[in-house]
Amino acid sequence: MDWFWAPDYELARQILQRGVAAIYLIAFLSSANQFRVLLGEHGLLPVPELLKHKRFVRGPTLFRWRYSDRLLVTVCVLGMLLAASVVVGLPQFGPPWLPMLVFLGLWLLYMSIVNVGQTFYGFGWEMLLLEAGFLAAFLGSDQVPPPLPIILLTAWLIFRLEFGAGMIKLRGDRAWRDLTALYYHHETQPMPNPFSRQAHLLPKPVHRMEVLGNHFAQLVVPFLLFLPQPVASIGAAIVILTQGWLVITGNFAWLNWITIVLAFGLISDSVWHALIPGIPLDWQAGEVGPTWWLVVVALVTVLLLVLSFWPIRNLLSRNQLMNASFNRLQLVNAYGAFGSVTKRRIEVIVEGTLVEQPDEADWREYEFKGKPGDTARLSRQFAPYHLRLDWLMWFLPLGSVHTEWFYAFLGKLLEADRPTLRMLRHDPFDGTPPRWVRVLTYHYRFSTRQEFRRTRLRWIREQRREVIPPVSLDHELP
Repeated sequence: MDWFWAPDYELARQILQRGVAAIYLIAFLSSANQFRVLLGEHGLLPVPELLKHKRFVRGPTLFRWRYSDRLLVTVCVLGMLLAASVVVGLPQFGPPWLPMLVFLGLWLLYMSIVNVGQTFYGFGWEMLLLEAGFLAAFLGSDQVPPPLPIILLTAWLIFRLEFGAGMIKLRGDRAWRDLTALYYHHETQPMPNPFSRQAHLLPKPVHRMEVLGNHFAQLVVPFLLFLPQPVASIGAAIVILTQGWLVITGNFAWLNWITIVLAFGLISDSVWHALIPGIPLDWQAGEVGPTWWLVVVALVTVLLLVLSFWPIRNLLSRNQLMNASFNRLQLVNAYGAFGSVTKRRIEVIVEGTLVEQPDEADWREYEFKGKPGDTARLSRQFAPYHLRLDWLMWFLPLGSVHTEWFYAFLGKLLEADRPTLRMLRHDPFDGTPPRWVRVLTYHYRFSTRQEFRRTRLRWIREQRREVIPPVSLDHELP
């Protein structure tokens, strides 16, 4: 059974285990900071209300029978401690079952959060982190060589992630087929970063090359990951480079970061040694793993191969689903992003006033941490940290502002709820409850270089309309 083991992937295993654990650490930290405000006992979409209708709970969760903010904090702290232990390498010193139990613990704890997270946890990178954590559980410890089936299943995960995203683009917006998608994307993406404006201002021929490069990286390169070395490592390196460009030009939570980690897991020690001779080839791993461990990995491999039927069928379907899970454990999922390109950036702006009569009001604007607001402010880099409220604000103009969580948010602003205000960058009233709030929409676009030199504004905006007229606590919110 020597073929079952992959001793040439010891460095890859180290990167995979520690990298995935680091992302879990960030995910639990994000939840510890935001979950209670968004979904806690007094949140915008309180989990206790969800649990009254258990059929709406997506899958297994520790909160199915009881939720409290204190229990949520306990789950997050335990998750951060387990993740940190893997980052520093403690479980890896023990037998292979030890890191397995730690990663399965991370998977179950975070799945408990995701499955009650409702719309605030409805992102593709949540299920990606869950699937990656489950895979990492069976990479073993330093006492045994990395199992080859898990390395190949990691390649299969990247294939679905990249090829699925490539196919959803070809089947979706015409802008991806006529190579114009990047004329708009850097400007209209959910949360621009400090370099997004410069990327948007690149010449249009460069944007067309970006789209061609994206198609090559997502539709051709994934097949290289299954070929012998060093071709597989070359394919992984291309994935890393293209994902790095997305890190430089946007804020997509940990989506790009975890993809980079997974791709590093496909670069063999021999390739690393050829590039950097100081990296050893004789890692201190056992020659073979024990029989019981081989059986465990084999059973998990069979399970994941059986579950692969549904995402394969989805990839071949004309009605391809994007970011879909086919089982309650969220394993072997379908991925994809930006099947359609938003061509105009519409921002929802929330304003408040202290005066009694809204017709005579001096309206002041609430500022969010990540989403555009102040036209002179340089966008910040937040990824891999995930600002969930800001992301949901981007989705509002694509659908409707008349949603339960958004009206609850306006109510919290009218109450000057301190935890909610801490989610924002700036409260124009310094903790004083406003008398009225209203909601406007604006069209935002990046300023040209000439406009920036003249005005020092990074965004040019134009008011469109009032989508929610002035409301107060005296007028019951919908």
